[in-house]
Amino acid sequence: MNYDLLIIGGGIVGAGVARDAALRGLKTMLVEQSDFASGTSSRSSRLLHGGLRYLAQMRVGLVWEASLEKMRLSKIAPHLSQPLPFVFPVWRGSGWSLWQLAIGVRIYDWLCGGKNLGKSQSLRISSTLELLPGLRSEDLLGSTRHFDALTNDARLVMDTLRSAVEGSGVGAAARVCNYTKFVNAERVGDVWQCELRDERTGKSFQVAAKCVVNAAGAWAAKLSHSGVKLRLTKGVHLVVPRTQLQAELSPNEAVVLTEGSRILFVIPWGERIILGTTDTDYHGDPAVVRTEPEDVEYVLGVVNNAFPNAKLMARDVISTWAGVRPLVASGTAKTGSPSDISRCHVIQMPEPGWFDVAGGKLTTYRHMAEQTIDRVGSFLRLKLPKSATAEMPLVAGKFSGITPPDLSAAVVAECCQHEWAIHLDDVLLRRTSWHYYHANHDEVAEQVATWMAEELKWSASERTAELERYRTIVATST
Repeated sequence: MNYDLLIIGGGIVGAGVARDAALRGLKTMLVEQSDFASGTSSRSSRLLHGGLRYLAQMRVGLVWEASLEKMRLSKIAPHLSQPLPFVFPVWRGSGWSLWQLAIGVRIYDWLCGGKNLGKSQSLRISSTLELLPGLRSEDLLGSTRHFDALTNDARLVMDTLRSAVEGSGVGAAARVCNYTKFVNAERVGDVWQCELRDERTGKSFQVAAKCVVNAAGAWAAKLSHSGVKLRLTKGVHLVVPRTQLQAELSPNEAVVLTEGSRILFVIPWGERIILGTTDTDYHGDPAVVRTEPEDVEYVLGVVNNAFPNAKLMARDVISTWAGVRPLVASGTAKTGSPSDISRCHVIQMPEPGWFDVAGGKLTTYRHMAEQTIDRVGSFLRLKLPKSATAEMPLVAGKFSGITPPDLSAAVVAECCQHEWAIHLDDVLLRRTSWHYYHANHDEVAEQVATWMAEELKWSASERTAELERYRTIVATST
């Protein structure tokens, strides 16, 4: 089959490129070797944010770009953008200046186009302790309070893909395929002849595309023809019951904690709290990055130091997820602290019609996609219409939202019929986040496996195999 554009990678960037390309009329195909959002795009901190700490690094341009995108996403996907205040306490000797942060949060509001999701402010010690009654008061100087947004990263991918496929009555419908691996490509004349493989059947097939976009995230540097170099860093998140920090926090306040240059968030998530993240170099297989005991110890240590009465222990952790950030390795990004590496993105064309898109942040994916299709259109000498993705609402999934939907066969049916769910882990880990939210993992998995078996006509042996597959994935990549 012939396409204008083949996109490799079904994470948030690939999904965004597919949507932008389809809405501008390009005949588009996207392939993902595993499940959509199975890499970094389902293992983030679930935040839409400008990156307040990048102001301290004088990366104003990055903060401005991300802040504007945060506001755009809050308009086109309000069901996946929940405004959330973040209290940033400062202690004497922490290395952070309260007065500089006070100026920084006001600049932060201004960079959002003059109006953030809420007004930033500075708080005295007493006001800080009113919001965070369990906070360590010794050496506390006060805090700042600014607004970002909580999202659901995997759901953002799914809804963006649905928008690429279903559109809004304009452009062309993209074709998207999970469990389809890019094997190789060869430039023949003005076309890329690409070999793909269906990972479910093992059968290979060919497609032709005028352009190829490498949006493979942590795998981008491994593809043939790729010219990108990456530095991977690992981020770990823990989920604990909200009741474990009930006395320490106000119900709707997130907290920013620091250790040196590292930032760690305490994020309310329905009946749960998300704690994270770490930021350390990673040299292993991105498919099997996992949370180690020392990661849990580090995160809980930072939280317990800030909230002495919480006394969180490893047994309090309901679930974890671990992922890698595919940071662009150029110049100083090859060395130094992972936390100091820029989250800027690059779009480059190492060979005619082959585009590498790497780096960036979850928050800036739409802008990255727009820039990529601008480059593709220029290469193809096409007068494409202006991107509409900043204004056109995303197509919302029936059960799409910040927190997981209630357990039901109807949700499972929707995932299988309209959201490309094939395996048990597709539903539990990405479409619904049920695995991360519920403590009784085996019981939930057994029930969902029964519903999926009914929907997809699994045999008893296939249902058993899916449960084993899910348990293996959980053991090796969470």
